[in-house]
Amino acid sequence: MKDLTQGSTTKIILAMAVPVAAGMIFQTLYLLVDLYFVAALGDDSVAGVGTAGTLLFMIMALTQVLGVSAVALISQAVGRKDQEHANLVFNQSLVLSALCAAITLLAGYLFAESYLRSITADEAALREGLTFLYWFLPGMALQFAMMAMASSLRATGIVKPAMMVQVLTVVLNTILAPILIAGWGPGPALGVLGAGLASSISITVGVALLTLYFFKLEKYVSFDTTLWQPRFDIWKKMLEIGLPAGGEMLLLFVYFSVVYWLIADFGAPAQAGFSIGGRIMQSIFMPTMAIAFAVGPIIGQNFGAGKSTRVRETFASGIILSSIVMFITTVIMQWRPEVLIMFFTDEAEVIEVGAVFLQLISLNFVAQGIVFTCSGVFQGLGNTRPALASSGIRLLIFVPTAVYLKYQPGFAINMVWYVSIVSVTAQAIISFVLVRQEFVKKLDKPVAESTVDTEQSETSA
Repeated sequence: MKDLTQGSTTKIILAMAVPVAAGMIFQTLYLLVDLYFVAALGDDSVAGVGTAGTLLFMIMALTQVLGVSAVALISQAVGRKDQEHANLVFNQSLVLSALCAAITLLAGYLFAESYLRSITADEAALREGLTFLYWFLPGMALQFAMMAMASSLRATGIVKPAMMVQVLTVVLNTILAPILIAGWGPGPALGVLGAGLASSISITVGVALLTLYFFKLEKYVSFDTTLWQPRFDIWKKMLEIGLPAGGEMLLLFVYFSVVYWLIADFGAPAQAGFSIGGRIMQSIFMPTMAIAFAVGPIIGQNFGAGKSTRVRETFASGIILSSIVMFITTVIMQWRPEVLIMFFTDEAEVIEVGAVFLQLISLNFVAQGIVFTCSGVFQGLGNTRPALASSGIRLLIFVPTAVYLKYQPGFAINMVWYVSIVSVTAQAIISFVLVRQEFVKKLDKPVAESTVDTEQSETSA
């Protein structure tokens, strides 16, 4: 366990964010390698994998329920020096992860085809998307256990073990991708099936390695089968914190699904261009997401310890750091974004769609960084409803406006990106205001009162 209530908040954020970012950089490399080999299979494969990949946001929404609630409750318990409660929350998160994994597999295999059929451009893209998804679903299910363990470590201020496991997992995935997708070496050329299989194998290895770490090295929170009997009072508290955060990610799933539907009439090349551009955008977001991941447990420990000044300092430091990172990436994307797209395809139409998407959407990168940081603050404070509210407002701006434009004469794909810029900017402003309001409610009252609500809810079973 690492005490995050002492020292410079900026230095602590960087100390935690750098290892997280390192792991994410390796994740970025895998995403790009995977995309490179899938892109070689053709537009239908890229479009199919891209549309199927939208379901990952659904899984991320559910894993957020576990991850965010674990970070909030465990980090606050650490701040209060309550190891027993931290361990209870950790073990209950494992029980919930097993339940969510079972639901993911069942729902995925039952409803994937009807969902993909509604957003894919043609039958060939649908077949490719289904093949990829069916083999990726086991890996998606195991993400819950991975999230439960990694988030619990992060809540105690420990980030390097999860980062190292992530790096090893990504390296394995990067090795398997060309072997299973393109048939390099002794491997069969399985196409998109190989992409899904490589991911599932790698995630399985990652879960096994993290499990081994907890058995051998972790001391503050640990596996305890006596704590696996369902505790519905803990589940209730976790869901109260986690469901709004999951809902926030679910709205991103809705957003990307709507975008694929909006541009379906432009054909598979347009969806392929957006798929490539979207993957690159997700990779670009990883450094600022690492900052937000660091902000959450720092806020949580200091809030649990009653150190309101450090909570505000952490928020300010997070905003400054994320804005610097995203401003630099915006400048880069305004230069020659087509170079990034050309690395994956030589088709002019796909390159044009992807490059214009990156150039335009980068105008809201700084705003997106602010949104991520604010979400980290809400998680640390144990109230994620404001983050869900700001995401909901973003969707309420984007969907009706974009759908209206779709049915107007002269509708062009770039109109979708302009509406997205406006909606994300609005979300950033709203998120910032809501953080300030949350500070007034939770930090401007006596310390004992600010923590008693959590303690009462934990002991009221």
